[in-house]
Amino acid sequence: MPLKQIIYSSPDDWPALSGRLAGRRNPESKVRDVVRDILADVRERGDVALADYTRRFDCPGFTASRQRVPKTAITKALKAIPAEDAAILAEAIANVRAFHERQRENSWLTTAPDGTILGQLVLPVDRVGLYVPGGQGGETPLVSSLIMNAVPARVAGVREIAVVSPPRADGTLNPYILATAALLDIDEVHLSGSAWAVAALAYGTKTIRPCDVIAGPGNIYVATAKSLLVGEVGIDMVAGPSEIAVLADASADPAWLAADLLSQAEHDPLAACVLATPDTKLAKAVTAELAAQLKLLPRGEIAAKSLADWGVLALTPDLATAADMVNRLAPEHLELAVAEPWALLPSIRHAGAIFMGHHCPEPVGDYFAGPNHVLPTLGTARFSSALSVQTFCKKSSIVAASPAFVGAHGAKIARLARLEGLEAHARSVECRIPKKKKR
Repeated sequence: MPLKQIIYSSPDDWPALSGRLAGRRNPESKVRDVVRDILADVRERGDVALADYTRRFDCPGFTASRQRVPKTAITKALKAIPAEDAAILAEAIANVRAFHERQRENSWLTTAPDGTILGQLVLPVDRVGLYVPGGQGGETPLVSSLIMNAVPARVAGVREIAVVSPPRADGTLNPYILATAALLDIDEVHLSGSAWAVAALAYGTKTIRPCDVIAGPGNIYVATAKSLLVGEVGIDMVAGPSEIAVLADASADPAWLAADLLSQAEHDPLAACVLATPDTKLAKAVTAELAAQLKLLPRGEIAAKSLADWGVLALTPDLATAADMVNRLAPEHLELAVAEPWALLPSIRHAGAIFMGHHCPEPVGDYFAGPNHVLPTLGTARFSSALSVQTFCKKSSIVAASPAFVGAHGAKIARLARLEGLEAHARSVECRIPKKKKR
């Protein structure tokens, strides 16, 4: 198995790892001009442009009149899937909702002795657009993506959620996506994909009203469209290819570790898998397991390319050094497959999500446990966080200065304004300073 092996003994060895993974960065630059033209086209032609692109890339017989999925079709889809699957989806939604309920932030006010009131008003945005990838022509519906994006928006209090997803060749959407929308109480679903769907969510068309925030994963065209729209709308993040780092010691099961690495490698040829361990025997056993398990995977070709191009086996002198390496990597997913994960946790500073111990593989978080699986990639976990309720909220400051406050501090405020050459600022405060009574 062509996992590239490196020795990481100290920070001096960081270039060997960073250089190995550098080629995964900024792939959107290759399609930026194409996406920019698509955005402009949709902004100008609206639904007509959406129908043209959909006919060309997804459904040859598509017309603009089929753009929105009827509400009755969403309701029927929930009855069309097996009841046991609907129950699993409902339980996953409940778990994700319970976790995100704890993220709620309250508005607050504080009153000073002079009567001045200061505070913060926390409100949801009015309307959110969610992109849901079709998944292999609509045959592998990414229902988890819809759950992970819609639930925190609902918990935030967003009133309107519009979903876009590319139709299958026959002009339908996979019933599992529609059924999940029904469980999430979403009745606005549109048949549109790629950059043109993102453009419609941002600019609006006759059928799709514009949104305040756009969230959801997608291919390079979707990611590039979102990045170009930053400033016109809010977005969740510009996510890169998926990645996992596994920090393991001799107590780990090599077969389990191989399965965990492959769970990311099968995502995408650009997915990165890093195993860091001080145990050479474990490293050798994991390498053998990767080769054996690859042969059994339906997406083995994708996983093999991912491992060959971006897989890394880092041998470290100890767990502390491995933790240092992980912090520099700041991975999207981090598994602590060690005997005492809670003892190691204080050493971890940068990771999108941390999976603790031998019985907590990354897919537990992807689908069911509750935390969000929309995570920062490509080292951005150094400064950013998972998608959350806050992604769909905005905060307004409240300032209610009392006459006593202006009287006591108005001259200071005016002085600061004049230091910046803003005379009108100074005068707008000074005119409110109570005049001293003449004796």
